[in-house]
Amino acid sequence: MTQVVDRQARIDARARDKFQARRDELAMATLTTLAELGYARTSLREIAQNSEYSHGVLHYYFTDKLDLIAHAVRQYEAVCVTRYDEVVANATTADELRDDFAETFFAGMRSEASIHRLWYDLRNQSMFDDSFRADVVEIESRREEMIWRVVDRFCELSGTQPAVTPAVAYIGLDGIFQRGLLSEIDGRPEGVALARDELTGFFDIVGRR
Repeated sequence: MTQVVDRQARIDARARDKFQARRDELAMATLTTLAELGYARTSLREIAQNSEYSHGVLHYYFTDKLDLIAHAVRQYEAVCVTRYDEVVANATTADELRDDFAETFFAGMRSEASIHRLWYDLRNQSMFDDSFRADVVEIESRREEMIWRVVDRFCELSGTQPAVTPAVAYIGLDGIFQRGLLSEIDGRPEGVALARDELTGFFDIVGRR
């Protein structure tokens, strides 16, 4: 009897893993469509019309658009929150860390502008809709930790102590990124250049001796 129960448990576990893997695959595959449409204009049917997946398939794996959007953003952020870790690990001087961080910062802004726009859209919507607010709060916390790893290593390399808290560091860099992203989307290179100057300024004041 125990063997039968164990066998069924293994079958059930494999089925759950397969279902979850399919959700992950669909979420990432439809992320670009989600990013192009934005929160307000997105429905499962609209996503299906703009992707290779049928409405029935999406509806089977996701309860509604909120379920799909939140899952897609979590999947993306799982990769995104480690994007600067290599920069932190490889830097041998404070200047090198600052410069490599800036290159990665603005490269991501250019290449993934629509996806970053979706994140800010979703974060704003969480002010009004509590169905995915917990996901947004969790992602914000992980992003803050990511930024703090950069700041902490920069201060270590420059022989300084952090002059800001983790929350202030995150708010500052997130604000620079959001303003630069708006300039990128709006086709204003002068705004992106200003964001670069602001990023340099941030590192100038982040540590105190």
